[in-house]
Amino acid sequence: MDRISNLILEMIQFDAGEPELIQHFIKVHQFAKLIGSMENIPSDDMEILEAAAIVHDIGIKVSMEKYGKCNGKLQEQEGPAYAEELLKKLDFSQKTTERVSYLVAHHHTYTNIDGIDYQILVEADFLVNLYENQCSKETVQNTYHNIFRTEAGKNLLTLMFTGTPDTL
Repeated sequence: MDRISNLILEMIQFDAGEPELIQHFIKVHQFAKLIGSMENIPSDDMEILEAAAIVHDIGIKVSMEKYGKCNGKLQEQEGPAYAEELLKKLDFSQKTTERVSYLVAHHHTYTNIDGIDYQILVEADFLVNLYENQCSKETVQNTYHNIFRTEAGKNLLTLMFTGTPDTL
């Protein structure tokens, strides 16, 4: 089995008993992988992107246990150490581990997005969150205009929420 599949299994174990967390990261991973493929990102960036999408919310369970809440800032604060531990256990490279840790520490920060992996992770997370949170059409439109930058992400968002291309 490949490293990404092993990472998914490890995250399922980490989030055991929390099916909504597992469902969420599986969906974010699939959208991230699809957008990355559509955008033709290099294979090194794809591994980072996929790993980050799988572990991006690893701080939720920890934050809930420590603070009784799990807002974005707490997730960014608590998640990186756990993500690093998991990636090291599965022999991901130091470069991948460091970048994934950075992405986990910033995935709720939408300013100064530095890199296609970061942009796609944010877009994939929004695709899932906008649906899971039953966001209004206005919120979807604002997200499209203020957050999305990749053509693939914009197309997926538009098709998902309007059914036709170029209508946001």
